[in-house]
This record gives sequence, structure tokens and C-alpha cells, in this order.
Amino acid sequence: MIRIFFSLLLLVSAIFANTIERNRWKSGETFLIFLQNHNLPTRELYYNLDKDDQRLTEEMRSGIHYQISRNDDHSIDQILLALNDELQIHIYKQKNSYKFEAIPIISTTKEEVFSSKVISSPAYTIIKETGSKKLAQIFVSSFQNSLNFKNGIRKGDKIVMIYNQKYRLGRPFSMPTLKVAMIEMHHKKHFIYLNSDDRYYNEKARKVEGFLLARPVRGARISSYFTKRRWHPILHKWKAHLGIDFAARRGTPVMAAGSGTIIWSQRMGSYGNLVKIRHSDGYETRYAHLKAFRRGIHRGKHVKKGQVIGYVGTTGRSTGPHLHFELRKHGRAINPLKVVQITTRKLSGKAKKSFLKLQKQYNKQVEAALDSNSTFVKQTPIQDVCYLKHTPKGNHE
Repeated sequence: MIRIFFSLLLLVSAIFANTIERNRWKSGETFLIFLQNHNLPTRELYYNLDKDDQRLTEEMRSGIHYQISRNDDHSIDQILLALNDELQIHIYKQKNSYKFEAIPIISTTKEEVFSSKVISSPAYTIIKETGSKKLAQIFVSSFQNSLNFKNGIRKGDKIVMIYNQKYRLGRPFSMPTLKVAMIEMHHKKHFIYLNSDDRYYNEKARKVEGFLLARPVRGARISSYFTKRRWHPILHKWKAHLGIDFAARRGTPVMAAGSGTIIWSQRMGSYGNLVKIRHSDGYETRYAHLKAFRRGIHRGKHVKKGQVIGYVGTTGRSTGPHLHFELRKHGRAINPLKVVQITTRKLSGKAKKSFLKLQKQYNKQVEAALDSNSTFVKQTPIQDVCYLKHTPKGNHE
């Protein structure tokens, strides 16, 4: 932890003195190609890394912003490569060599409000007025299982979004977290609420239905949660845990979380015995540390949701029998607990009472947004080159 503190202190000190370049990660560019294009040593910054850090570099995705700090002679002093919304690769020069480490991202979170009238469709309206495809995506996906936008939306219908947005270096960063959304259709308001259990419910306290099983192992307990930033107690460095661990007895059946096609069913490094299933809409699930595969489970086979594909084990890097379960979309790991849901259920008792209290607060915010005539302020485009010493106070990382 002390090393992290001094690394960040060094980083801030250098940034205030140096020129900062902001760029977007190019489509198809690998970490190795990036190093070669910037004349950085591949042996020290890739080939000498352990397997986990090498795998970490594969998390770079096209379109993500990164920063390069250069000295007066234009040589590279430090680089920040964001992997996700919590963890980043930090490359820095120390004496005559370059060092590699993964460190936490420093960010702030603000609650934002968007309110407007539909121009032609919710997605078009949100993108036109905010410039954010991410906002349009979370709004449309939140209602996709309950409303028909194609036939039910009319020009002039009202929409409201209240969400949390992370900011890094003064700019929007990562996918927004939707707290409440409202859309008016045929003069009736429809809502989606984020409850305290991190699940989404409609105005009738009914959970929005998903398409995947929540627990691929029956009766298992969660022994480790999804996190993009975890201090590893053995390796003593920051690492991501890009899945959910379900502790269960060795040999417990493991079920496919959703219907799809098996694209991998063999051993893979620290994963041990691993099954990968490709689902619709770019989703992929992974089942690691298996003791064995069920007979007939092989690449190319189509499986149905709930079908047994293997058995809990402790192969690969594992300290005890458990299933490591991952969910990815277009190759990027996402938290299964925020997406995977068993079925639609209605809250009752104390849970419903708590939800209704939260719902009342959300509705007040929505009404306030509808009554306000304020215009959403778009973020100014990110400049290719800037000097952070001239950035307004509070926007530094």
C-alpha cells in the first residue's frame, strides 16, 4: 500500500510538470503492438511479466482513453492505460528502465439527471441531446423486457433518467449506473428502479426478468465477489477478480447459465478445466476449476439453460473446491450479479416496504426533473494534448 501511495504521489508530481497526451486505444491494437509503436521495451513490460499480468494487458479495449506523460525532450515518462472503471496499468520510468504495475483508478462519482421529450425514439433523443451512446444503451436495455418502443412511443412523450456517472480527470468515465428511469407512453408513466439489492424492479415491485441463471451451482455459497480492484494477499499486488466464486463440494454438478454453444472445453492455465459458452447478443459465460467435464461436452455442442456441463473441482490456481463463474459481453468481463437473474419475482413483506420507501424518493426526483426546464449540458470534446497544470481544481488524478 505504501508503494501505491508513493507511486500516485510521483505520478501527480510528474503530471503537473510534463506534457500530457490523451488518445484513444485503436481497434485491433494489442498491448505488444502499443509498446513497439512507442519504442518501449517489450521484454521488461511484457515478456518478463507473470502470466496474470500478461492476461491483464488483454483487457485493453478499443475506444478507451489513455494518457501519456512526456518529458521536455519528448521521451515518455509515464503512461496510464485504463483497463476498467477501477484498475489501470501504470508504466513509469525509473532510472534507465521502465516499470509495469497495476494501480487503482482515482475517480469521483456524481448523480446526474436527464429529462427530455422524445424526438423520434428514446435512443435517438438521448444520443442527440447528450452525445452519449452509453446512456441510450442503458435506458433502452432497462425496458427491453417489458415495453415495445417501436409501436408504443410517440413524439413528445417524456423520458427521465437519474444515474450515477464516474469522472476521471474531469471527464465522464465508464458505464453510468442507472438509478431510476421513466418513460411516458400513451399518457401513462412506466418506471424502472434500482433497488438496494442491486436488482431492477418496475413500479409494481416486480423484478425485471433476465435470461441467465443466477447460480450455476445449486446450494452453493458465494465465497468471492466480482471486483475490478482487489489487493492480492499472496502476490501482494493489485489484481482484478473478474467473476463470482461459488464454494461447493467437489463433484457438485455445474449447470449452463444460459442456452448457447460451447466454444472451449479443456484445460487453460490458472483456470484449470474450463468451459466457455457463447450466448446471444455477444454474451459469453466461463466455468473454471472443474473437476471434470460431463460426458458429451465438447466444442461446438449446443447446450440448454440448466443443462449439466461439468462438476465442481479445484484444478488450476485454486485453494479449494469451487466454481469460478465469469460473464463477458463482447470479450469484456462484467459483474454477473448485476445482469444474471433467475426469474421475475415480486417483493413482499419487509423487502417490499423498503422498496416502496425508496420508490417514493425516486418518484420525487423524477417529478422534480419533469418540472425543471433545465437543459442537459454536454461535455466538451477531449483534446488530444493538454497541460494538466491548467486544468480546473479537482480534475486531477
